[in-house]
Order: sequence, then C-alpha cells, then structure tokens
Amino acid sequence: MEEAEVELQDYLNILRKRGWIIILTACITAASALGFSLVQTPKYKATANLSVNPARADWGLANAAKTLLRNYTINMTTHKTAQKVIDRAQLDMSTDDLLSKVTVSSDESNLTLQVDAKDYDPVVAIQIAQTMAEVFIEDQTEWNNKQDKRDRIEVSLLDDVRDAPKFSPKIKINTLAGGIFGVLFGGVIILLLEWLESDILRTPGDVERFIGLTVLGAIPTPGGSGPGVSKRKGRGLRLGRLTNMLIVFAVGFLAGGVVVGLALTLLQV
Repeated sequence: MEEAEVELQDYLNILRKRGWIIILTACITAASALGFSLVQTPKYKATANLSVNPARADWGLANAAKTLLRNYTINMTTHKTAQKVIDRAQLDMSTDDLLSKVTVSSDESNLTLQVDAKDYDPVVAIQIAQTMAEVFIEDQTEWNNKQDKRDRIEVSLLDDVRDAPKFSPKIKINTLAGGIFGVLFGGVIILLLEWLESDILRTPGDVERFIGLTVLGAIPTPGGSGPGVSKRKGRGLRLGRLTNMLIVFAVGFLAGGVVVGLALTLLQV
C-alpha cells in the first residue's frame, strides 16, 4: 500500500513538474489545426434523393429493383451521363472533373438513391446534383417506355435540391482532434524525458528508493556554493528550461501540421 502511495506521489510530482508540456503541446496542435482549417477554401455539398418504385407490389419485381440499384449507381457515374449534365447545366469542366465531385449511393432498405455533389461554389454543387438526378430520371423514363407497364420501375426525385451546406473544413472537429493529439503527444514527450533522466539521482529520496538505504549525509557540490556559483546554476537551469520549451514548441507545431494533414487527407474535410 505504501509503495502504491509512493508511486502515485511520483506521478503527481511528474505532472506538477512537466504538466506544462502537455498544456503547451495541446495548445500548439489545437492552434495549428485551427489555423490550417481557417485557411482552407470552404467546400459545399448538395444532395439529391431519388425514390425507386416498382410498378406493382410484387416480391420478384421488388427484388429486381433492389438488384438494379447497384446498376443505377454505376450508370449515373458514367462519362456519358456526366457529359449530358455538363451540356445541360452549361458547366465549364470536363467529365473527369465532374465525376470527381459526385458520389452516388443506394439504400436497398427503402429503395432510394442519393446523389452528393461537392464543389467550392454552392451554386455549382446544386446544379450538378439537381441536373444529374433529372438526367437519370429522363433516361430511366425512356427505358420504361420500352417495357410493359407491369414491369416498369419508376424513378422520381423526392424533392428539388434547394441548398448546399458547407461540407468542409470541419473546424471544430479538426481543432478538437488537434488538441487531443497534442495531449497524447505531450504525454509521450514526458515519458521520453523521464526515461532519459531515469538514471539521474537528484534528491536523497531518489537515492533511498534506488539503493534501499537511508541517506545519512550529502557531499557538497565541487566548486563551493558562493553567489557566483548560484548565479551560474540559475542561468543554466533557465537556459535548460528555455531550450526544452523551444524544442517542445517546434515539435508540437510540426505535430499539429501532421495531424491536420492526416485529417484533411483521410476525412476529406
């Protein structure tokens, strides 16, 4: 029990002595994440939802509609469809550019399709999503006209695309992620510093814990203990702390850039 109390006291002493490192790295990485997010150009996302409706309540036709959903997502992202969208909306971009801005997903549970269009201009995002939905509905209507009425699968737009909310950057999420990363990174720095200094005995208590014997006396520091020595020692300690702070600041700033870069790459925010 006493050993556990001693270890807990040691941990508290470490936090008391080096806790500023965690606070500093958390602030640096959070500020870096915030700064990187603020300089990013906002991207907007418009969404169009389409409903797929079989002509009759038939188990076989309903299953066929579910199977066709996957085919629909492929057809909507072809260069042929993209060119129709570009021509109708009079967009100044290539089919590759347009397709890179579009994501089509399907939901078999409620027989729906979702078209997401992302662009730095919200008006363009709305045009892409709305026009792509309309073009696909027209193509599907043309296909249905060649089928028996009982075998048709109708596709309709649930609602017009009215707005395009900002999709990225997610400033709050990026800043929070940067702060959390800074806390963890600061803890790693503290562990590294403690490991590097683990063989240094500074106090009689350190000696007692290391060799298991009570300290009866101490050897004076070579060179005396005059004012000059105290001043030099004080300057040395301050210089050491300043060096540590500069190192932690530089490493923390780089770590903040890394975490934001990963967030932007992996999360596309």
